Amino acid sequence: MTVRLTMLCATPADSGPDRVFGDGALTERRRRELAAVRTTLPPYPPALRGPSVRCAQTATALGIEALPEHALRDLDHGTWDGRSVQDVAAGDPHGLSVWLTDPDAAPHGGESVRALCRRTAAWLDALPPDADPVLTITEASVIRAALVHALSLPARAYRHLEVPPSSVVTLTRHEGLWSTRLGRLTVPQRRQPSDGPAAVAVLSLPTTRRPAIA
Repeated sequence: MTVRLTMLCATPADSGPDRVFGDGALTERRRRELAAVRTTLPPYPPALRGPSVRCAQTATALGIEALPEHALRDLDHGTWDGRSVQDVAAGDPHGLSVWLTDPDAAPHGGESVRALCRRTAAWLDALPPDADPVLTITEASVIRAALVHALSLPARAYRHLEVPPSSVVTLTRHEGLWSTRLGRLTVPQRRQPSDGPAAVAVLSLPTTRRPAIA
């Protein structure tokens, strides 16, 4: 029995001191970029999205009807929600340092990385087999947690997984084993019409089973 799941990252670039924890609306430029690639996506009858504003706006920009799924919500940043990394670093440098290095830490009073990995794993394992391929539009944090589970990585590996904006991760479970592919939506180049429509590049990820989340 097989489960096929495609996860599209709706989270913008999240590095740097100006990054704000929590939800946020898409910029107008981001909307235009997504609208430019909407015709390149294959059909996915069942579509789900995270409950955030950015996930809803990403689905709309891509012309995809997607139902909100609470299990695909972003990591709960607690009292840090709406604050920038720079602000938190100034007010709670120790808490931020611990949070970035310890998957069990939740100095903001919200959710730890390990808790996110566990709830994401529970949702993945509950997906019904042999259904139509499922498309989800969700947060980078959820996709990282999904890769931790699919690749049987320890929770501390979460911080080392890079999930850029518009990343497209395909997860397939067959006979209890997961395989993964990572690609990315690309915007068509108007100056080079001969290039054809936007493509999704595919990069193979390791599929060797490792010890379960530590």
